[in-house]
Amino acid sequence: MTRTIKTSVCIIGSGPAGLLLSQLLANAGIDTVVLDRKDRAYIEGRIRAGVLEQGTVQALEEAGAAERLHREGLPHDGFELAFDGDRHRIDLAGLTGKTVMVYGQTEMTKDLFDKRTAEGQQFFFNVDDVVPTDLKSDQPSVHFTHDGAKIVVECDYIAGCDGFHGVSRQAIPADVLKTFERVYPFGWLGILVEKPPLAHELIYANHERGFALASMRSNTRSRYYIQCDVNDDVAQWSDDRFWEEFATRLGPETAANLQTGPSFEKSIAPLRSFVAEPMRYGNLFLAGDSAHIVPPTGAKGLNLAAADVRILHRALVAHYKDNNDSLIDSYSETVLRRVWKVERFSWQLSTLMHQFPENSEFEKRMQRAEFDYLRSSEAASRAIAENYVGLPLD
Repeated sequence: MTRTIKTSVCIIGSGPAGLLLSQLLANAGIDTVVLDRKDRAYIEGRIRAGVLEQGTVQALEEAGAAERLHREGLPHDGFELAFDGDRHRIDLAGLTGKTVMVYGQTEMTKDLFDKRTAEGQQFFFNVDDVVPTDLKSDQPSVHFTHDGAKIVVECDYIAGCDGFHGVSRQAIPADVLKTFERVYPFGWLGILVEKPPLAHELIYANHERGFALASMRSNTRSRYYIQCDVNDDVAQWSDDRFWEEFATRLGPETAANLQTGPSFEKSIAPLRSFVAEPMRYGNLFLAGDSAHIVPPTGAKGLNLAAADVRILHRALVAHYKDNNDSLIDSYSETVLRRVWKVERFSWQLSTLMHQFPENSEFEKRMQRAEFDYLRSSEAASRAIAENYVGLPLD
């Protein structure tokens, strides 16, 4: 027997993008059902980025889920770029009048889950066999299995917030969907350690041995990365080996403030740029990683997903409250225009700050020249800052 549920918007994926969309729509009185192939504990436990653009913070404020963020988050007025020991600070506040907030994606997800659960959001976790259907009709539906029972959600719209490996993008016909990809020839080895960060602001470093990033999750928990071979085995990277390599790439002056200790999480992540077009097919909308991936260098993945959701929320509210579909009709074009700008910035910063095995001496000199230009040009630094704090939605 099949159980049928009716709602306005069916959201596939309960990561931060899906949760934020459901909360923003709930605030506007628009009903949603949220489903995910994993459970809440798994979703909350995923270790992800933690630099939030001002627009993402504003979205959480609008959602009513920013109280803990403002209590525990770390506002940052700038960050540093380092090249073979030479350093240049990007003054975000001075150049743009805006700041960013360091607050882990895990914490943002917990806050949104708590609020959605308290307000009675209908969730289905651990679902299988998810199939979005009738996408070109006025009443699309999502079929899935939950606890052995077959369920159909009939809705007006489907929001695919289910990540790169989800079913939403795959539901768009192959002769319609176009994808664009750049796979980088290295990965990031990242660790979490219960030690204070070595600096108040993030430090991105390019050294002849590879990239390094000094980041943090709180005043007592640090997140550090080094560029590595994407095929490396994490087991071959002892904590001692990591600390030695990390300190070398930062340089002795910066590393002098480093407090080392045993890591409690260690993993290697590949780097890629990916975009799928279009981001709307019929009454299915893609948002977040289901439609695009950026390398983590510019801290844009979560923020790009939040921007998608803000634009989609605005379009859906215009439909339900004003009977205006112009924003729905322009959703894909509007979002993709911004997506490609963010992809460009992430590609630019990744190209500047990493050691590419195929780079000639000429290309290495070009990296150095770009860094030196940033140090000498306020306009160049402002362009970096404007992208880092977040571009406008339109």
